[in-house]
Amino acid sequence: MPTPPRPSQDPLAALLRPFRAAIFDCDGTLADTMPLHYRAWQECLAKKSANMPEVMFYELAGVPTVEIVRILNTRFGYRLAPDETADDKERRYELLLPQAAAVPRVVALVREYHGTYPLAVASGGLRRLVEQTVAGLGLTACFSAVCTAEDVARGKPEPDLFLLAASRLKAAPEDCVVFEDSDLGLEAARRAGMQGVDVRPWLPYPESVAGTK
Repeated sequence: MPTPPRPSQDPLAALLRPFRAAIFDCDGTLADTMPLHYRAWQECLAKKSANMPEVMFYELAGVPTVEIVRILNTRFGYRLAPDETADDKERRYELLLPQAAAVPRVVALVREYHGTYPLAVASGGLRRLVEQTVAGLGLTACFSAVCTAEDVARGKPEPDLFLLAASRLKAAPEDCVVFEDSDLGLEAARRAGMQGVDVRPWLPYPESVAGTK
């Protein structure tokens, strides 16, 4: 996946109309957790003589963990047990979670918007991990709703998560803006009829995926 350009223009310039509610992805948007997720995948898969290329990992950002295991099986002919492998990966990630750092520009926006707009988190991650991340950033009180993979049947790029978040915020989809770090998440926002802001220009990219993420 080509790396999005780092324009001098602020990503907020993508907003073409006023909004009344804001929805934030968690991993890679509120917190720079994606390198930790990939490290957990590496550790988990190495035990099973399997591997996931880093470029593929970033292409699948926002896809539920158990579905990623199924994709690995299909693409590489592995015979990984989806639930067992996903649980192992998430346990390893949870041990790394205290190392997660905030994405400063996004966290500043959450604090700025809090009290002015209703805010929600909509993440393809597990609820306990998403809530731990939000709490670790000191943002729990800022969000009126947290929607995760357990809440919907279809993950990103389907719009279900964002539509659920809008419903819980009592906001019309067209009045919402979504902050995302992945193509799949931005596509989900588009399908939901929401404006999308690509936060990737605000992120520090790992050297190994610079130019390929």
